[in-house]
Amino acid sequence: QVQLVESGGGLVQAGGSLRLSCAASGRTFRSYAMGWFRQAPGKEREFVAAISWSGGSTYYTDSVKGRFTISRDNAGNTVYLQMSSLKAEDTAVYYCAAAASSWHGLPVGYEYDYWGQGTQVTVSS
Repeated sequence: QVQLVESGGGLVQAGGSLRLSCAASGRTFRSYAMGWFRQAPGKEREFVAAISWSGGSTYYTDSVKGRFTISRDNAGNTVYLQMSSLKAEDTAVYYCAAAASSWHGLPVGYEYDYWGQGTQVTVSS
């Protein structure tokens, strides 16, 4: 069992930056690939980024490449999403998730086993 708690969301102006954190419970954190998803009002949940269990591989959706960076600290049981050059269209609730699946980018929600409760990111234009 893995419990995930996101933090770091808030209100930021377009062009600004935020860093989201996702703290995981359990000693098996390093066994899971981790991902970030987001859901804007009236839209379906979409994949943002994922990182392999070792941190050696990452995968991003095209709309955030070059602006967002996913990283993880296995000793601290935390995964991060550094977001820069934020745009109004990045406004959403951001969720972190843990996947026991073998690494292949993991861009699909059903591949993940555990989810956090989400943190709101609002970008004002």
